[in-house]
Amino acid sequence: MAAAGFFFSITALVILIQLATNLNSCSAATPVHHSGRSTQFIRTSCRTTLHPNLCFATFAPYATRIRGSPRSLATTALSLTLNTTRFTTKSLISLSKRHRLKRREAAALRDCVEEVGDSVDELKDSITKVRLPTGGGSEFRRQMSDIQTWVSAALTNEDTCMGGLSGKSVNRDLKIRVRRRVVKVAHLTSIALAFVNRWAAAAATHK
Repeated sequence: MAAAGFFFSITALVILIQLATNLNSCSAATPVHHSGRSTQFIRTSCRTTLHPNLCFATFAPYATRIRGSPRSLATTALSLTLNTTRFTTKSLISLSKRHRLKRREAAALRDCVEEVGDSVDELKDSITKVRLPTGGGSEFRRQMSDIQTWVSAALTNEDTCMGGLSGKSVNRDLKIRVRRRVVKVAHLTSIALAFVNRWAAAAATHK
């Protein structure tokens, strides 16, 4: 009887351990599955942009925060683009101080700093607007129109900056350094605009 009782205890213990293991496996799988869906949303959204690889690399780490929300995706895109644009402005100012520039180079770089600085202001305005409570109908359309206008203007500023450096009077090395910084900002701004447009379209569909 003692041996039988001991065998029963061991069997019961094994069953409990297996049950606990299965429960732990299920609970561990749940967030992974959710994260997978969120990441797939980012991947699918990025395919609609002009720069899908940069897009996915930038926004995949924020997948669980975005949680498949077009509005959250647009807000995150604007915030990350603003941060990158601010850093780029500081980087361009620093670049202008580290090099002995010709008069035309200095003027081109100064214009570039001003253009990218304007982009910072426009992206800030966009983020302020996007965080306001969204009304319905014409109010929502005006809100989205303002955001789209500002982000489009920021993209135009960045293109103007790069265009101003295209002349032969600008040193090739300087041109490459500036272009490397501004192109990334322009690409992120383009992605942000695509996501704002996607949010506007999704919201219009559900109204």
